[in-house]
Amino acid sequence: MAKSVNQAFEELNKDVVNLIKENTDNARKSRDWLITQLLSFPESVDDFPNDYPDKHIKFGSFARNTKIRPLDDIDLMYCLGGGNAYYQIDYYDNKKFYIHTENAIDSLKNLSNDDYTLNSIKVVNKLVKALETVSQYSNADIKRNQEAAVLNLVSYTWSFDIVPCFYTVNNFYLIPDGSGNWKASNPIKDQDNIKDTNQNFGGKVYQLVRTLKYWNANFTSPKLGSYLFEVLVLNFVKSKGSQNDFNDINIKDFFYYLYSNIRYDVQDPKGIQGNINNLTSEQRDRISNKAKDCYDTASIALDFEIEKKNQEKAIENWQIIFGDKFPSYE
Repeated sequence: MAKSVNQAFEELNKDVVNLIKENTDNARKSRDWLITQLLSFPESVDDFPNDYPDKHIKFGSFARNTKIRPLDDIDLMYCLGGGNAYYQIDYYDNKKFYIHTENAIDSLKNLSNDDYTLNSIKVVNKLVKALETVSQYSNADIKRNQEAAVLNLVSYTWSFDIVPCFYTVNNFYLIPDGSGNWKASNPIKDQDNIKDTNQNFGGKVYQLVRTLKYWNANFTSPKLGSYLFEVLVLNFVKSKGSQNDFNDINIKDFFYYLYSNIRYDVQDPKGIQGNINNLTSEQRDRISNKAKDCYDTASIALDFEIEKKNQEKAIENWQIIFGDKFPSYE
């Protein structure tokens, strides 16, 4: 129950959207303990490649502070040492990379194809086998899922997605592409992007992203991919030049931005993937129409709140957008 729109959003974020602090603290402890195990693998696991500890990355929405409930996965990038291996971009596909190991150490050669190109599936599977040697994970479900080794712990609701990677001389990472080869990535740029945007636009961007991600996860069809959606929110913030102190106004303005821009391509802010908006024209139209409906409803809500001084009617309209978990007026 809430007496005002601002209070209603505060309660929604606290009780429904944002992660529970106790879970977050436990997840960080669990993650940090996992990292100590990863650091031991080159010594404790037979024929395991050397690692590059300075380049391990905590990435994903949990690391970027944009994760919403439920806390279901935590991402890590586990950086391996390249030794004398070298990479090459595919001549016909500039998103595909090969890592050549003919001059590398045996632990990498043993995970390579017959032509001495490092097989990313074998690398992930090697990481899966290494995780199985940790006695504390004896009851865990450990498997490969595309580019990651997935560790599902029986004692927690979340899983760990651990992505092996290599750091290149050109300051980006190569990660598995799910098909045996490698693709470029650089999560550090994503972390810097939202951190800088939050600092430059009033310090409320993290919460804006989380509140809108809750809307996207529950009230759009089709749902936008989490990364694409986050990039759209950050692009919206930067397009305005400044942020309003009240997130309900920013949310209303974002709906108009989404309505106007989802039909167009969205460029990867890292400068690696190119267009990341892979939605079909029909899907883009549906999302645009939904965003327009939400913008119209949010405009009505703000008119009740600001012009007519009617908090109850304003809250009722926000409930249309955010559902029955949005606090009612008292």
